[in-house]
Amino acid sequence: MKILAINPGSTSTKIAVYEDKESLFESTIRHSVNELSAYTCVSDQFEFRKSLVMDELKRNNVPFLFDAIIGRGGLIKPIPSGVYEVNDALKNDLIHAQREHASNLGGLIALELASELPGCKAFIADPVVVDELADVARISGSPLLPRISIFHALNQKAIARRYAKECGRKYEDLNLVVCHLGGGISVAAHKQGKVIDVNNALDGEGPISPERAGTLPAAQLVNLCFSGEYSKDELLKMITGRAGIAAHLGTTDMIAILKSIENGDKQAELIFNAMIYNVAKAVGSMAAILCGKVDAILFTGGIAYSEHIISCLKEYISFLAPVHVYPGEDELGALATNALGALTGELPVLSYC
Repeated sequence: MKILAINPGSTSTKIAVYEDKESLFESTIRHSVNELSAYTCVSDQFEFRKSLVMDELKRNNVPFLFDAIIGRGGLIKPIPSGVYEVNDALKNDLIHAQREHASNLGGLIALELASELPGCKAFIADPVVVDELADVARISGSPLLPRISIFHALNQKAIARRYAKECGRKYEDLNLVVCHLGGGISVAAHKQGKVIDVNNALDGEGPISPERAGTLPAAQLVNLCFSGEYSKDELLKMITGRAGIAAHLGTTDMIAILKSIENGDKQAELIFNAMIYNVAKAVGSMAAILCGKVDAILFTGGIAYSEHIISCLKEYISFLAPVHVYPGEDELGALATNALGALTGELPVLSYC
């Protein structure tokens, strides 16, 4: 089976070609600020990015012959985990997504390109809006502010299934705590194949991370909002974007921060320790959600490459369950694996409505 995976990001479009499980070609197409500034909104970038994908395939002599094309899912309505064929309803919700994000283009480009090939399927899989929360997990202290599931679903689900396969068990039979360590951090309780609780990583809920503030003192935040000193956009950036480690230390470069700590920077050490502390606290809370019956704790994401960070986290949480590390975020590989499962019948193809 030949599969094309497409992952649009804020400043790049990543593509990969797979034959069954083997990666044949992979490329990252970078987009400059000047190029993107020509477009009023993300949806206007559709033709631009689609053409670049086709040009990249031609330039590298990759035949335009695929059984499936799968794009990263966007900010559509909450849906259960799985592989979805791009239908009219999904196309409409990607075009009119609840929020602007480059990932909204993934399924649209997949559909457009697949339409040019007889029998080719267009899919998305495990978008960030995957919602399998237990009813009790949706309740916050205000009925006006229910908790929302937005997290690194694609990578978390892929890593959980990979671990299950490695230990010869089914994902649906395991209880796992999975933690994605990146610019945003999501910590989830996976109970027998469903994410029953997770922090809203997009909006900054949860642990302090390199780019997210994490959960903030509510009354102080309200007072800040009405202080008149900041615009709505500035306040949102204080929660996600220019927040967390970036707000405290002026950088998200964890390697540079660790070097500063080695050189005696006490403020950097304190903020770093606060991030570790918050992540460990979140892992412990998810273990409690699973009533302490945790088969394994899995760490993934770019920051998981740091042995020092993992070592610091293990000091807090290794008593809970065995810890396994899968650094990085192979989203293209995860997309291709989902598409292959859909084509072979190993995974059901779900209908978006």
